[in-house]
Amino acid sequence: MIKIKSIIPGSPALKAGVRPGDLLNKINGSSISDVLDYMFYSAECNVRLDIIRDGSEISVTIEKNEYDDLGLEFETFLMDKKQSCRNKCVFCFIDQMPPGMRESLYFKDDDTRLSFLQGNYVTLTNLEQSDINRIIKMKLNMNVSVHTTNPELRNKMMCNRFAGEKLDFIRQLAENGINLNCQIVCCPELNDGDELRRTLRDLGELMPNITSIAVVPVGLTKFRKGLYPLTPFSKELAGEVIDMIEEFQQPFMEKSGSRTVFASDEFYLLAERELPALEEYEDFPQYENGVGMIRSLVDEFGRAVMDSQWTGEYHKLSAATGYSAYETIKNLADIAHRHFPGIECTVYPIRNDFFGESITVAGLITAGDLIAQLKGKDLGERLLISKAMLRSGEDVFLDDLTVSDVEKALGIRIIAVENDGYDLLDAMMDI
Repeated sequence: MIKIKSIIPGSPALKAGVRPGDLLNKINGSSISDVLDYMFYSAECNVRLDIIRDGSEISVTIEKNEYDDLGLEFETFLMDKKQSCRNKCVFCFIDQMPPGMRESLYFKDDDTRLSFLQGNYVTLTNLEQSDINRIIKMKLNMNVSVHTTNPELRNKMMCNRFAGEKLDFIRQLAENGINLNCQIVCCPELNDGDELRRTLRDLGELMPNITSIAVVPVGLTKFRKGLYPLTPFSKELAGEVIDMIEEFQQPFMEKSGSRTVFASDEFYLLAERELPALEEYEDFPQYENGVGMIRSLVDEFGRAVMDSQWTGEYHKLSAATGYSAYETIKNLADIAHRHFPGIECTVYPIRNDFFGESITVAGLITAGDLIAQLKGKDLGERLLISKAMLRSGEDVFLDDLTVSDVEKALGIRIIAVENDGYDLLDAMMDI
């Protein structure tokens, strides 16, 4: 039973007489344990709620449009505690975090419900057969962290003796029509080379319900004392991973009509290779995994320049980004200046002293590094940063300083920009 915290005004539940403090027990005869049960069983037009009020059992019948929400609000979004990770993956980024950061950054979630609701990637090691049966019954598409299909190697990489046997859950889900987006964090001398080839071959056998696969390089910070000895990808090894992925794309295309497997942008940057053409990313199924983000940004920026009739006056500004995206952002700033001479944008690459120089992505830049490396620089009228540097929906950096803190320290207005070419050009034009 789950306590109802409040009722949304004007909702079907309020009109039916449900009250805050009631305990939700069943919907249409099915027990409710979390948000997935609630959403699934309340989707029908005619809904019967079995609730406990002041120790007595009562039933409430509600008529509504299909899929309309009942209007019940609970103590937590999940109606349950968030499930934590049972693994200790050798590549886990959270284990490489410095001490003293806010507590929420150290929580490792591995919650299947968040995979369906928010797109999180999960390992399935938290699940039992009954959980898989529920996913199949509810037809919930999932995002799965696979890493390898070699059971023994998966046990080793996740430091979990049950991780390998849970691979069978991937097969069951795919064979029962559940679409799976898969992720492989690739580590040199562990799951690259022949092991990566095996993983791609095994996942390919489950197509078309393996709908996409992203291969991303392991991220290594300077805080790895006592952890499994991992090395970063060299230019040559990154190129080998790209070659293997491209080797699989054509047969996958012939089998399912999609390339299915994609290397993250970071692999192309590490290998110093040109990114694939826009159309090769298809409908960007792994965009949030850093697959195609740079190509998309460049293409959108080009179209934004062609669409713009800006005639504004001269102004000088600056942009800060990680080393991996520096050349891209600098080239876009040059394009903007050629088409609109009034725009002069100086781009500064920010070295990641907080996590270590091997971390080069913009999303892990801290306010402290921005302040230390930009203090005293000619930043112009305003500074552009990637919105990825900030906590989602807030203006807080990873080190808990705010945009306002950085503005005060540098004496400049800051604009946080989405990974969108039109948004970037608008920020350069200050419109």
